Amino acid sequence: MGTVEPINKLLICERKIMHEVVQDYYGKTLQSSADLQTTACCDISSVPDWLKPLLANIHPEVLSRYYGCGLVCPASLQGCKVLDLGCGSGRDVYALAQLVGSEGSVTGIDMTDEQLHVAESHKAWHVDRFGFDNVQFLKGYIEKLDELDLEAGSFDVIVSNCVVNLSPDKTAVLEGVSRLLKPGGELYFSDVYADRRVPQSVREDPVLYGECLGGALYWNDFERLAQSVGFADPRLFEDRPLEVTAPELSARIGNLSFFSATYRLFKLDDLEPDCEDYGQAVVYKGTITNHSNRFVLDKHHDIESGRIFPVCGNTWRMLHDSRFSQHFEFIGDFSRHFGMFEGCGGGLPFDVEQQSDSAEPCC
Repeated sequence: MGTVEPINKLLICERKIMHEVVQDYYGKTLQSSADLQTTACCDISSVPDWLKPLLANIHPEVLSRYYGCGLVCPASLQGCKVLDLGCGSGRDVYALAQLVGSEGSVTGIDMTDEQLHVAESHKAWHVDRFGFDNVQFLKGYIEKLDELDLEAGSFDVIVSNCVVNLSPDKTAVLEGVSRLLKPGGELYFSDVYADRRVPQSVREDPVLYGECLGGALYWNDFERLAQSVGFADPRLFEDRPLEVTAPELSARIGNLSFFSATYRLFKLDDLEPDCEDYGQAVVYKGTITNHSNRFVLDKHHDIESGRIFPVCGNTWRMLHDSRFSQHFEFIGDFSRHFGMFEGCGGGLPFDVEQQSDSAEPCC
């Protein structure tokens, strides 16, 4: 028993140090996305056309201080209550604010004063631009969501853009997310993952940590962590390999490969650990704004409107027991079980090279 208290104090000290590293890197070292030394930051050319007008409505300084590794604007957000973890200067908050509309709301959380100052200083500018005020920013730590004045089970969607990897306690982050989500709600987030466990020398390098590499989880460890806190079936939405552009940093990471990946985790109690076949199918009505021809649930479920699409039990529940329900017709139930869908799971889920072709559904 005598060693427990010193170990706890050591963990607290380590977490405090990593918080200070991140606050210094994102508050003082980085002045714009041009200062990043990897290709983690998502290029405007990769933004879908429907989202570009929303970004055009965001203040230039907010855009210039964007450091995210993906896009966190999932479909069907009208009227939703959204939480952005590690919101930084507020780019995603202000994009999401336009998607949820005047009947929805977006709350951004960040621990870096300099970033929050940028976000707050342009709030009135965005209210004038949008014609409504549905945004708030809070200072706090994403590992300590329970310390903020946020009601449990009150959010439809929680997003995060390349921030969870920076957290020294990722389990606490996911547990806090689970507490705040409504039943059927989802965590939709982009982050950085490694193809293997990151060695201590990389984890302790302050620049590599600030560049979202040192704190990256091995992808399989992440999926197990998600499952352990109640997100039984993590769904990979999209991914791309990352390039370390600075030669001195590339030498430090050795043979590690990193990927920017977007996952969606649904808070649903009845999800199973595998893709089980109950003979079910769905038909997408084509009624989601900006997604009339097809709805992409994840990397393996690109659902064309008006077409019967066979799904596993988990996919059926993700669509039926969430905000997407009104946009689908549902075929079948859980009365008969036909075993597992073949070809699901196993191996590195990411594409080593960029691919433009749509993946075939596995279930």
